[in-house]
Amino acid sequence: MIKHPVSVAGILLALFATAGTALVAVTNDLTADKIAANEREALLQSLGALVPITSIDNDIVSDTRIVKQKDLLGSDETLVYLGRNKGKPVAAVFTSVVPNGYSGPIKLLVAVLNNGTLGGVRVVSHKETPGLGDKVEENRSDWIFSFNGKSLSNPEFSRWKVKKDGGDFDQFTGATITPRSIVNAVKNTLVYFDRHGESLFTDTKKATNK
Repeated sequence: MIKHPVSVAGILLALFATAGTALVAVTNDLTADKIAANEREALLQSLGALVPITSIDNDIVSDTRIVKQKDLLGSDETLVYLGRNKGKPVAAVFTSVVPNGYSGPIKLLVAVLNNGTLGGVRVVSHKETPGLGDKVEENRSDWIFSFNGKSLSNPEFSRWKVKKDGGDFDQFTGATITPRSIVNAVKNTLVYFDRHGESLFTDTKKATNK
């Protein structure tokens, strides 16, 4: 049997393929690191808008717990970011979900200070109707800021509703379902914190409450 010598072109092609694969792998690694860093910075800014960085001395992005209470927090597992100062609890930021938005689930960040009042609420993502339900976004209206400083006793528990339902919170013209659902989700997050807030800050890696 005659063995055909490997052509120079074939060798070069193999070398280029190997080099190309290595370059893609390195580029992906570098890009992934940059994306992760950018995502962390964006998250830190979002959390900082609710829990001022000057009020805590821990890494709130990595100090987290996972809790399980779908009926109050809207999903099977809820990530909670914990803010501390000298080891003492300052605030818990819940990634609560509104399961019954008008156009689907709405993802929130709900910051509850250690005294049970709200540090603030932000809508992270939604599919609500542009020009109507999207007024829950901070750059569309100031409605979301109406939660600042509220608690289960301010307003009283029975008035944690939109005004159309006899409560204290505004609704939007032509879009009542969205604010109604968010108000209820924020109230439920406060209820969870009232029941389990202290246990969130224990040394246990995961706080699971069913």
